[in-house]
Amino acid sequence: MTETYDITIIGGGPAGMFAAFYAGMNNAKTQLVESLAELGGQVNALYPEKTILDVAGFPAVSGRDLIANQQRQLDQFPLTIKTGQAVTNVTATDDGFAITTAAGTTQSRAVIIAVGNGAFTPRKLNVTNAADFEGSHLFYSVRDLEHFRGHDVMVAGGGDAAIDQALMLEKVAKSVTLLHRRDQFRGLPHMVDLLRASSVTVQTPYLIRDLQATSDDRLAVTLKQVGSSAEMAQVTVDDLVVSYGFTADHHVLDAWDVDLAEDHRLIAVDSTMATSVPGIYAIGDGVSYPGKQPLIATGYGEAPVAVRDIMTRYFPDRRGPVHSTSLSDQH
Repeated sequence: MTETYDITIIGGGPAGMFAAFYAGMNNAKTQLVESLAELGGQVNALYPEKTILDVAGFPAVSGRDLIANQQRQLDQFPLTIKTGQAVTNVTATDDGFAITTAAGTTQSRAVIIAVGNGAFTPRKLNVTNAADFEGSHLFYSVRDLEHFRGHDVMVAGGGDAAIDQALMLEKVAKSVTLLHRRDQFRGLPHMVDLLRASSVTVQTPYLIRDLQATSDDRLAVTLKQVGSSAEMAQVTVDDLVVSYGFTADHHVLDAWDVDLAEDHRLIAVDSTMATSVPGIYAIGDGVSYPGKQPLIATGYGEAPVAVRDIMTRYFPDRRGPVHSTSLSDQH
């Protein structure tokens, strides 16, 4: 017999996890399906050590702690959580949608898509032998700060993630150099101010042209100054962290029987987070609407909007708005 749910949430990042929590607050029978082995999305998979500053009520919180706290929120409700399962198809039925994974098919009255930017792959360093150093001296995220303790580290990139990682590494590394191809950084002004006030050495405008192993098991990084005919410079470090962002796509959505993304990158939604397909909603970094800000905090705000509209539209006999203060103390 096919298991039937009120709400299926596809994607177990911060926004998807909060949507599941709020669905639980509304007593909705809910399943949360995540393709990775653990919940937490990019935050947990790539940035567990990152300090997150845009969550209300937390002056600062690590990615790992944020996801752990959200997991404790979920533990209050009898939700069905499925990890390591990619949704291969969503098909419209007479009473909602059939949700298909490799483990089987379930039925759901409504769906919330919270897949962020889809499949994410770090933008690789465009140097011929870069792959030879991955995992030993070359990294695309900082998953374990202890690896870098006492090391000379170079971070390459100019966005918020690069600045965040440089400031994070400053706490444990012997030295940190932030390399960028432009003189200006794309990060938030406050983060740039923190960078300027830190001990991080800022080196601009430079590009990485070559990597070579040294006799003492370090990494020689050859740099070319942008717009200059000067000879290339060489810096020796223990580790290089490349933070050029990620390539992302929603190719998984293309295989579904429902058509959602007009440009196959972002999903258009209205003020209730509803897509063009009745019964399917979308939240988080993968959605588009006027004024959208791609922040974790924004996804947290979108989750209750989607859940509430589902409950009002498809389950009008259920309770009215639910407030967190109605929960009894679980501790």
